[in-house]
Formats: sequence, C-alpha cells, structure tokens
Amino acid sequence: MNFEQVELEVVDGIATLSLNRPDKRNAMSDQMRSEFIEAMEYVAIETSIKALVLTGKGKGFCAGGDISGMEKRLTAPVGELAINGWRRQLRVHHAVALLFEIPKPTIAAVNGPASGLGADTALACDFIVACDEANFTWSYIHRGIIPDGGGMYFLPRRVGLVRAKELIFSGRKVECKEAAELGIVDRVSTLDRLVADAQEWAKELSQGSAAALALSKTILNQSFETNAHQVFASGAQAQGICYTTTEHRSAVESFLQKAAEAKKNK
Repeated sequence: MNFEQVELEVVDGIATLSLNRPDKRNAMSDQMRSEFIEAMEYVAIETSIKALVLTGKGKGFCAGGDISGMEKRLTAPVGELAINGWRRQLRVHHAVALLFEIPKPTIAAVNGPASGLGADTALACDFIVACDEANFTWSYIHRGIIPDGGGMYFLPRRVGLVRAKELIFSGRKVECKEAAELGIVDRVSTLDRLVADAQEWAKELSQGSAAALALSKTILNQSFETNAHQVFASGAQAQGICYTTTEHRSAVESFLQKAAEAKKNK
C-alpha cells in the first residue's frame, strides 16, 4: 500500500501507523484522513496483524485539524457551509470510529504535542504511551469550536466528567507528567524508546486468542452505555463463539494433556 501522508509498517504481526506530515506537525488534512481510513480498514481485516501502534513522524504527534481547511471554510458560500461541514464531520467520525472499534489492541505512542483532534485521536486508542516531550491540549475552545474527534466521549471516561470539563473549557496544555497523573497517559517512555516500547507492549497484549480479544474489546467499549444484563447477554453470545474457535480447543486440549502427564508422573 502506497501512501504519502501516512506510513504503514508491519513487523511480526504488529502494525505501526505513522502520521507523516512532520513539517505541519502532522496536522490532519483531508488527504491524510483518507489515507488513514484506508490504512485502518486494511489493519482491521488483515488477520496476520495482531495489534496497532499509532505515532507521528518528526517532533509532533498530531497538531489537530489542518488550519488550511479552516481557512477554506471561511470563504465558502453561506448556503453550502453547513452541509459541507456536516459531510466533513462524517469523515472525521468515520476515521475515529475505525480506530476506536478496530477489533485488535491499539496503542498511541505520543511523541510530541497532541492538540485538538490529535489529542482525541490518541484517546481513541485503547492505551497511550507518551514520552517526556509529549503534551495534550483540547484547544478547540480557542478556535470557537467544540471537540469533534470523540474527545467529549473519550476524555470523561479517562479523567472523570468534572476534569474533562475543566480541560475542554480552558483548552489548557497538559504536560506528560500531569497527563500520567490524571490517567490520560498509561505509560511513560523516553523519546528514543517510545515506539519500541509501544510495540513490545502491543506484542504482550496480542498474544491471546484474536477472537477472544476482539469480542472482549467490543463488549468493553459498550459497557458504560449498557446495563449489567446487557453485558451478560453479549458475553454469553461471545463466549458461545469462543467455544468454537481453534484457539479455545487447542488451549483446553493442551491443559488436559499437561494435567494427564502430571498425574501420570506422580
């Protein structure tokens, strides 16, 4: 797959997707979003890929939405502004949903500033590893807009409702140390080890049954919006599927064989 504004590399079952506009601090252009969506769709369906690491090239993770797109909106005819904005939002939300719902472990390796849409994109991953140079800011308020990349959904689940309001209303910068204390960041690494550490963690997280991981993630992602009985019902259906998988049968057979050998050697 050939891309210009993202790079996709797969090694030992771990995909590393790098945002690749370092001169623009990896601001998300329309082209980058299209390439991001194409890459994510490939990662989601390619069975040899077990997990995903998302990072940025250069000194920044992602500076948010491309300012040139905002400038273009200012000159659009009034009669087209709302519908064009709506269409753009559909693309934004499609990209974020792909990342959030991909049935494999995902880790954001935040190598520098993650601003606005960039901060939201990191939050859409299952886990966040950041280096000391990283910082986060939900700076939408400074542009007269609201978080549109999932931040109003993801951030309260990370830090609680009151803290999420404070960060979104103020648009202030959160340095790496505070981000770790608040629970925005799960692990801290050094810049030179960041991606390697994220890849190693991704390997650890993806050693188990791919089916069990996918089903568990899907149910967990919905658990805050569903009641206990709905989670139990979804779990029952998922477990029924797990019973039929090769991984489950092999694991049970291996356990029984070891138990029999242990009993025989007593």
